[in-house]
Amino acid sequence: MTTRPIARPATLPAALPPTVAHRLTGTDVYVSEPLPLQGDGRTTTQAVQFLRECLSHGLRVTYEVARPAPGSEPPRCDPSDPYGLRSLRHLPPPAEQAEEAAELTRWRTTHTYGMLYHRRGPGFVTVMDRRERPASARFTLDHPDLLAAFDALHDATPLDALTPVSREAAELLAGERLALIVDGWAVALPPRLRRWPVPCTGI
Repeated sequence: MTTRPIARPATLPAALPPTVAHRLTGTDVYVSEPLPLQGDGRTTTQAVQFLRECLSHGLRVTYEVARPAPGSEPPRCDPSDPYGLRSLRHLPPPAEQAEEAAELTRWRTTHTYGMLYHRRGPGFVTVMDRRERPASARFTLDHPDLLAAFDALHDATPLDALTPVSREAAELLAGERLALIVDGWAVALPPRLRRWPVPCTGI
């Protein structure tokens, strides 16, 4: 008799963020409208939060990326990453679209599970970042101000709603690509994975 490892089932959340219209069927999520990953600060960070939470709970999500309005410029400032997707490649990639940008195709073909995630300990958070393979980075957030900002950015949040210390900490996190800041809104990027592959050395 042979034995096979059994992967843990997805941990179904009580509710995914209501800011994105979606349908949840078992462990599959279907997003009703294209997600604005190149939109204004609020809608972009809320969309990123939604995808992060789907990944966190091991849910399969099907969605398309909203196309930018004609003549509009993506709200990003990194010339090497004009579409702002370099920091998001750990998130579930979008479905294939006709005449899509090369960055979207690259996201789908290079994505693997566990490229970025965090684990929480008593008084600290560790973050593993493998988005730039073969290189990897590990961060330990143990300063109270960084931890407070990281927790505050669990939900997409306007920077104006943070204290000056938390705003500075949020900018430090964004500098390490552990948070995304768009047009005065910010959200934490590393998910807390609740589902691990078998064997877990796969990530």
